[in-house]
Amino acid sequence: MIEKVQTVEHDSGDSADSDALLVKLACRGDRRAYETLYRRNIGRVYALCIRLNNGNREQAELHAQDAFVRAWEKLPTFRGDAQFSTWLHRLTVNLVLGDKRAQKRRMKFEQPEQEPDRHGDTDRGSVRKRMDLEWAISELPHRARQVLVLHDVEGYKHHEIADMIGMAVGTSKAQLHRARRLLRECLA
Repeated sequence: MIEKVQTVEHDSGDSADSDALLVKLACRGDRRAYETLYRRNIGRVYALCIRLNNGNREQAELHAQDAFVRAWEKLPTFRGDAQFSTWLHRLTVNLVLGDKRAQKRRMKFEQPEQEPDRHGDTDRGSVRKRMDLEWAISELPHRARQVLVLHDVEGYKHHEIADMIGMAVGTSKAQLHRARRLLRECLA
């Protein structure tokens, strides 16, 4: 099997075909085949993690490492409908976004209670507005909500959102416009 990996590694043919062979070999336990897949894809995965982590290299390294560990665990589920690099890209995006959602949830629980104002009461109007906004966002259609949160809350650019979700940049812009319009209507 190792000879096949070395042949594939040096083959100047279609990398998708050689990746498919490497995946098959790796699924059978060939660690050198998986190492070859790792070497072929680590640059793109790390660059993606850098973008998704707003340039935080330490967090990007952790996410890139986690992505390859997760890919190794889930390799038997790879069906070959798409290229391995596309599957790995999607897995990485899901991992990073899932981690960010978990971090947000942890931060919500770790935030201290709101200080009472000088009258001894919390600002109920502010809490009500925040609850209304969260409710309105939750009522948005799925794609529009995803784009709104990624763009307006998380700060991603449209080309990053398009890559993460798998849509055209123009569609991302249109979904953001739609989400904002629906929010205005809902909160009016």
